[in-house]
Amino acid sequence: MKIYVSMDSAAKAVGADQVAEALAAEVAAHGLDAQIVRTGSRGMIWLEPLVEVDRGAGRVAYGNAAPADAAGIVAGTAPDLGLTEEIPFFAAQTRLTFARCGVTDPLSLSDYEAHGGLAGLRRALGMDRAAMVDEVKTSGLRGRGGAGFPTGIKWETVSNAKADQKYIVCNADEGDSGTFADRMIMEGDPFCLIEGMVIAGLATGATKGFVYLRSEYPDAIVVMQRAVELARDAGVLGASVLGSGHAFDMEIRVGAGAYVCGEETSLLNSLEGKRGIVRAKPPLPALEGFLGKPTVVNNVLSLATIPVIFEKGAAHYSGFGLGRSRGTMPIQLAGNIRHGGLFETAFGMPLGELVNGIGGGTASGRAVKAVQVGGPLGAYLPVSKFDTAFGYEEFDREGALIGHAGVVVFDESADMLKMARFAMEFCAVESCGKCTPCRIGAVRGVETIDRIAAGDAGAVEVLEDLCEVMKDGSLCALGGFTPFPVMSALREFPEDFPVVREAAE
Repeated sequence: MKIYVSMDSAAKAVGADQVAEALAAEVAAHGLDAQIVRTGSRGMIWLEPLVEVDRGAGRVAYGNAAPADAAGIVAGTAPDLGLTEEIPFFAAQTRLTFARCGVTDPLSLSDYEAHGGLAGLRRALGMDRAAMVDEVKTSGLRGRGGAGFPTGIKWETVSNAKADQKYIVCNADEGDSGTFADRMIMEGDPFCLIEGMVIAGLATGATKGFVYLRSEYPDAIVVMQRAVELARDAGVLGASVLGSGHAFDMEIRVGAGAYVCGEETSLLNSLEGKRGIVRAKPPLPALEGFLGKPTVVNNVLSLATIPVIFEKGAAHYSGFGLGRSRGTMPIQLAGNIRHGGLFETAFGMPLGELVNGIGGGTASGRAVKAVQVGGPLGAYLPVSKFDTAFGYEEFDREGALIGHAGVVVFDESADMLKMARFAMEFCAVESCGKCTPCRIGAVRGVETIDRIAAGDAGAVEVLEDLCEVMKDGSLCALGGFTPFPVMSALREFPEDFPVVREAAE
């Protein structure tokens, strides 16, 4: 008998460690032949701590387990949820990037290989650099952390650049509200990220990699550091990757918690030991990045998806999705939602189905009022736009963005004027101060929204003009995208802005 308990930090936050200890004590007390395996999370956060027991006929799930349930779980008499993979939330997914998360022991390289790990790397080792880059371009993979720039084009630029040293930098500074997919991968399937970075190095001629990981993720830091050590000991990293003669090594760097360091050039400055402020472009990081050398900067999810593309082939991956949004997207359902968690599916599912069908509507039971996708800088979408398909261009047409695919749900009690103020205040607090539209505009924006709240109708036009200046004049996404939540709140929810409502009446 094998008993699986998540070591994911979300599960630990609600008592998974204590449940694992109680299960171990129960097994020992009865002298049972049972192994307790700590895994990553299956992503059904509302069921954590989730315990799975395999007695030879598949994993049976026990949700919201407590230490007091240990005896019944071990004996098989406690109420269960049936087979984990038949739970509707899980069964409806297409798991490619997260295929192993919650299945394997995160720090067992043999377990990783037994579930398809390193197959993509071994295939890549038999290809030349141009063929590897073409594989990524053909897959249609786009950046999973921001505006969705084609990953293969970025790799091609670095691969073609002439330099004595190139780098792969993984942006693991996951700071957007409602996002946790990067953390889940790093805690639950770290070798997947390492494998993706090695393949990126082979494809571009880079021999050194860095994971820039936020300090607020202590569990992920520990797991990633240990995984790098294990990979190096096994020859996956080092002077000769899997005996191929190709060199690639990497290390984990921990940031200090500045939101702006999620922007790639601010991240590179921080990685170099400088103040985390935005760099002007050009030059692009692909040509002059870390220490002035050609650098691939990719999000965790982008790099973690590379192994499955090389294992199963670009055509397999690109067979999912719609339009120019190919493959699958790990969507994070958060906020006021009944079934919060990670749901990986092919691009194209309507937003409303994600929120109401998969997510089960609000946790409060009240009607959904708004959904913010793409973090604190994403637009607020009303229920009237719930038929919007989950895709980059589809969201862009609605004045919204997918970003890191965090979906934060608000019920009818939310005050959208206050939410707009929060977005502007967030920008004012987190601005690195590099450019005037962001540094000054956000402060003036908070003041202008307060004027609107106080009944100054003339301040509405001022806010609109100010948002245009921020959108067009800011150097990075922080200032450039702050108008998205502010103007969408004003446009879509005029009832929460008294002066707008009165003018309409």
